[in-house]
Amino acid sequence: MGRKLNRYTFGLGTIGRDMVYSLVSMYLMFYLTDILDLSDSVMAWITAVLVAERVFDALNDPIMGVIVDNTRTRFGKFKPWIASGALLSGVFTILLFTDFKLAGAPFIFVFTASLLLWDLSFTTNDISYWSMLPSLSTDQKEREKIGTIAKICGNLGLFAVVVGIVPVTKALGKTFNSMQQAYFVFAVMTVLIMWAGQLITIFGVKEPKGVFKQEEATGLRGMIKAIFENDQLLYTAVSMALFMIGYVTTTGFGLYYFKYVFGDENMYSLFAAVLGASQITAFIVFPALSGKFGRKALYTGATISVIAGYILFFFSPPDMLYIGIAGVLIFVGEAFINVLMLMFLTDTIEYGQWKLGKRNESVTLAIQPLIFKTGGAVSSGIVGATVIISGINDAKSALDMTPSGLLIMKTAMLILPLVFILAGYILYLLKYKIDRELYSKILGELEERGDIALSE
Repeated sequence: MGRKLNRYTFGLGTIGRDMVYSLVSMYLMFYLTDILDLSDSVMAWITAVLVAERVFDALNDPIMGVIVDNTRTRFGKFKPWIASGALLSGVFTILLFTDFKLAGAPFIFVFTASLLLWDLSFTTNDISYWSMLPSLSTDQKEREKIGTIAKICGNLGLFAVVVGIVPVTKALGKTFNSMQQAYFVFAVMTVLIMWAGQLITIFGVKEPKGVFKQEEATGLRGMIKAIFENDQLLYTAVSMALFMIGYVTTTGFGLYYFKYVFGDENMYSLFAAVLGASQITAFIVFPALSGKFGRKALYTGATISVIAGYILFFFSPPDMLYIGIAGVLIFVGEAFINVLMLMFLTDTIEYGQWKLGKRNESVTLAIQPLIFKTGGAVSSGIVGATVIISGINDAKSALDMTPSGLLIMKTAMLILPLVFILAGYILYLLKYKIDRELYSKILGELEERGDIALSE
């Protein structure tokens, strides 16, 4: 009963978290260019700020991992940070979508400060939340079930935003006679959902007791060792980062594509609904398929699906039938890769403990938000530069776009991401070695050493 309860109370916590993260990572740029209608000069500064702050914050993630690993409270080491991070990141999300009626340098300053504080507070929540997952079980199949449910819930949140942002903000815009106010209210709604979900996780998840031995505090040197001497963690991190750069870059162009290439941004919600249903279905069937096929076979099949989808999308006319099929191929493949990457990452915790003699859950899982932010930073740079170079920032509709501008955008949206995703897959094939047999060997030796107790 405890295992099943943890699967759902852990997973439900990520619905609102992913809504907030999707709103900021995917639509903040659109809000700045098309809702606040910032000038090219201000957008150039904002693009630089987005890239610099996300890189800076990504470098802080392992430090936050050390803080979480060293935390000792009566509420555990994860939940206090989950709670405080959720509260503060919600507040700063609302501030990012608040129109303070500023312009020029004052706007850049307020935006930079708000984004920095959002990054730091969301990091606090993100690292503590995901690093709690491997503490709930050492069984690979149970981890897959927990991780899959979390990914399903997260995608429900993600696609709730993707599907709803155009119709809901337009309806709110008519109600308040202001699109700026519409995005503000939409941000408040997502934050309230995040806070509700996080309360379910905080009060619902029960951590097993006595499974892992109490570790000594981790210092800066220990953090560096835990990351750079764990070769499987490093290979997984680079492979995952390449995948995320491609994935986030493509999704970052979604609304722009439907407004300036397809010519009807209202169709974006329908397209997103189809992709959301496809991706969630892929998450649901993943545990059954993982029992029949190895992880390498699933990764290979998913990559083939992604390649086929990108090629079809690039050469498709602006027709929902063709781009719908292409989108399903891409997002089903990416759903499988997403779960696999999370499983690869969690398994490197026991590998690092086996190889280095110390368990560092939060330092290891801090790599995930670091990767997401690195991917977000690179993709923000690609999207921001493309918006300016292609002429999107000065356009009002598809009629204002030139053929060369459209080609620039499609290349940045579809060709560059495919290159990144393929590079990540090739690195995995060449360097990742933690298969089922090696993992079982690792667990057996850790139990013999007294580092873990497997009778969960």
